[in-house]
Amino acid sequence: MNHPRFLVLVLIGLASACGKDDDNIRNVELRDEMRAFVIDLSTYAKAQNNNFIVIPQNGIELVSSNGDTDGSPELSYLNAIDGNGQEYLFYGYNNDNQITPTVESQYLVDLLSISQGTNKAILVMDYCSTPSNMDNTYAKCMSQGYISFAADERDLNNIPNYPSTIRGENSNNITSLAAIENFLYLINPENFNSRAGLINAISATNYDLVILDLFFNDNTTFLPSEIDALKVKSNGGTRLVIAYMSIGEAEDYRYYWDKSWYKNAPEWLDDENSDWAGNFKVKYWNEDWQSIIFGNNDSYLKKIIDANFDGVYLDIIDAYEYYE
Repeated sequence: MNHPRFLVLVLIGLASACGKDDDNIRNVELRDEMRAFVIDLSTYAKAQNNNFIVIPQNGIELVSSNGDTDGSPELSYLNAIDGNGQEYLFYGYNNDNQITPTVESQYLVDLLSISQGTNKAILVMDYCSTPSNMDNTYAKCMSQGYISFAADERDLNNIPNYPSTIRGENSNNITSLAAIENFLYLINPENFNSRAGLINAISATNYDLVILDLFFNDNTTFLPSEIDALKVKSNGGTRLVIAYMSIGEAEDYRYYWDKSWYKNAPEWLDDENSDWAGNFKVKYWNEDWQSIIFGNNDSYLKKIIDANFDGVYLDIIDAYEYYE
């Protein structure tokens, strides 16, 4: 939304010459804009459901006042979220099933500790497929107090067969993020031929939390009754069901996409992501983009709330890196 921070960003962007100090100021503004986006989104959601869960993935630098490990906690941001998601903490940073360089892991662990220090849950998604590596990431995450999921498919399109018994499996009734012992990250339903097939497969598991896309393969949204069915574990306990939503990129397969944008893009739409076809960078501070995401009855977040999800999992939080 267009507020003073946005004006400063524009002025800095138009400067004919930027020294190191100006670059640092611009980086701060870009990160402030993402923090403000998440805070406003969270405020909107929690006004409708005080127990609604908000979890940003990656962009962990935002928990720190200076974006580094020696910064103080950004409490306004941390108070707006319920946890942090972190990909490839121990495996998959460079390649799937390959250990993440220690220097990168430690940097992320140090930043994650800032969030942990304010009692936020940490969800880790590592990309590894051999049992030894999967066991290793579960053990490392447990030692740090993280909740982990070892994904054997980068596309997040399956329920892993290993381990045969879910780590921390239980029959508890899960009513808060702090209570979960494990989770399933399955946001690409391409391997399931029907909605019922996907629902039945998840219902046969005992994960405490499931991260799922709002839409099935045919781009229809899941019904509240279907989400309610998913909230019951196979053993009878209850679980949380969280919806995935990207806020740092626009996706041309989503309901909001206008085909005319390929030739006449709106002011906030930027370049296509070279690594993910159909995903486009966005000027996430722009009011028009944010209105697509939240704040009104036609927004993406309102559809998630209306479908009876327990919360939202926010992706491409680190979009500021593209503009920095």
